[in-house]
Amino acid sequence: MELLPTIWFVAIAVLWTGYLFLEGFDLGVGMLMKLFARNNTDRRVLLNTIGPVWDGNEVWLLTAAGATFAAFPLWYASLFSTLYVPLLLVLVALIFRAVAFEYRGKVDTEKWRNSWDWAIAIGSFVAAFGIGAALALTTTGLPIDANGDRSGGPLSWFSWHALLGGFGVVAFALVHALAFLALKTDGDVRHRARSWFVRLLPFAVLPMLGWMVAVQFLSGKPWTWVLVAAAAVAVGIAWRAAKAGSEGMAFGATGAFVLCATASIFGAAFPVVIPSTIDPAFDLTISNASSSDYTLGLMSIVAAFGLPLVIAYQAWTYWVFRRRVSAAHIPEAHGFLPAIASKVLAGDKGPESPRSGA
Repeated sequence: MELLPTIWFVAIAVLWTGYLFLEGFDLGVGMLMKLFARNNTDRRVLLNTIGPVWDGNEVWLLTAAGATFAAFPLWYASLFSTLYVPLLLVLVALIFRAVAFEYRGKVDTEKWRNSWDWAIAIGSFVAAFGIGAALALTTTGLPIDANGDRSGGPLSWFSWHALLGGFGVVAFALVHALAFLALKTDGDVRHRARSWFVRLLPFAVLPMLGWMVAVQFLSGKPWTWVLVAAAAVAVGIAWRAAKAGSEGMAFGATGAFVLCATASIFGAAFPVVIPSTIDPAFDLTISNASSSDYTLGLMSIVAAFGLPLVIAYQAWTYWVFRRRVSAAHIPEAHGFLPAIASKVLAGDKGPESPRSGA
């Protein structure tokens, strides 16, 4: 087996693991803005838990996509062209979500905040579902021909594997976010998050476990089946830890679950990067989809210096903002636009100005 393509396949799997672990909880927090928070104070607590880190977490997505483009250009081309529609929706959802984070607090009206809260929640759901569907399909199969081109219409990719992966990441993001909130907040939000986590965890992990098992039946290996079992054990540890009030262990165990999940999925798929549902002879592998050894070697040198710096900086950010957040830390709401603008945006146009005479 070729060394450099194997190294970069593992590197891309690690990047996706980092993305699901880090972006997973802040996508979940975004969805919980409407599913969990009871009032504006709760929503501001939720936003403050991810405010310093959400944009840094998205770097893992950009790096994973960029590494795929540079290391395996045919993998990137086939995946992004076949899944053009869902990945476009993911991009739009991430844009709306980012704009909502910045604009939500600009005007102090219920209507304004509610609109942006829905943008955060829906954007987070669409992004999580789309990423999950894409990852599931790249490990279970896409309708690609001998040239790596899509065969069929724009929805030919849609299958139960896509639904399984999409809902798997959505459900995982929700419980991962609840574990994060129990660890990062205090007061009522903390206790409710822990309670929800204990109740939902056994059911929320089922779609991702189903995705793992589906990949194992397609191309599993003995050691990847062991990782499936390890993922199930991690779920049990997370549930018991949360029930006992050990929030740090519960959060770490959900992280171990997603680590075992991605390792088992990518490990089972290796060395195939996209199986073809038309003919196994059309499968894309690390050999026929990779860049030249020179390109991969140069990328390895750059990554050896750049990746540790990125990880160190992000770890430092989490350390700086490690304190718990509670309602007591939330100041009074206030807008940044003039009062007259707030009234107009809220639907209050005020007294009509006199009409000019002819």
